[in-house]
Amino acid sequence: MSDISSKQSDRQSPPDRGGPPSGADAQQRASAATGVPNWQLTGTLSALQELVEVAEAVPAVVARQAGLSTSELHSLRHLMRGPMGPVDLAKVLGVTSAASSGVVDRLCSHGHAVRRAHPDDGRRTEVVITDSGRAEVTARMRPMFVALAELDASLTDDERVVVERYLRGATAAMHDLVT
Repeated sequence: MSDISSKQSDRQSPPDRGGPPSGADAQQRASAATGVPNWQLTGTLSALQELVEVAEAVPAVVARQAGLSTSELHSLRHLMRGPMGPVDLAKVLGVTSAASSGVVDRLCSHGHAVRRAHPDDGRRTEVVITDSGRAEVTARMRPMFVALAELDASLTDDERVVVERYLRGATAAMHDLVT
């Protein structure tokens, strides 16, 4: 789980002596929770935390609605970019080749993917998303993409520059943890 700050309930809990936390007490607890001196939970950091939490939940919800596992949904997402070999798919999913093979078997049984001979090396196979697989992902994700496009269209060019800079900076901060 990602946590940019202490949980909302932790921030709102009264201190041991009773009564609501003072600004200094809340500041001290937020700093202690993050390990960053003078940490202040701003509206942007709070909104970013909410976005991260919702983004973590989306794949499981969408997969369940589609009758798929999250691994199957992630596989379809990767396959929408183009065919992949089973070993490459295992690498991007972070699973073993055997587990990836099971995922591909299930996708093929749903009619969402097919295995075919690799065009450049007939000894290898690749996995290709079918129209059914593409339609499943698109139908489930389309409402979110429409809402995001509308939100983006509501921004001025100057606002879009600021939002992009913030999001790219947040992505870099998170990326540094995983590399």
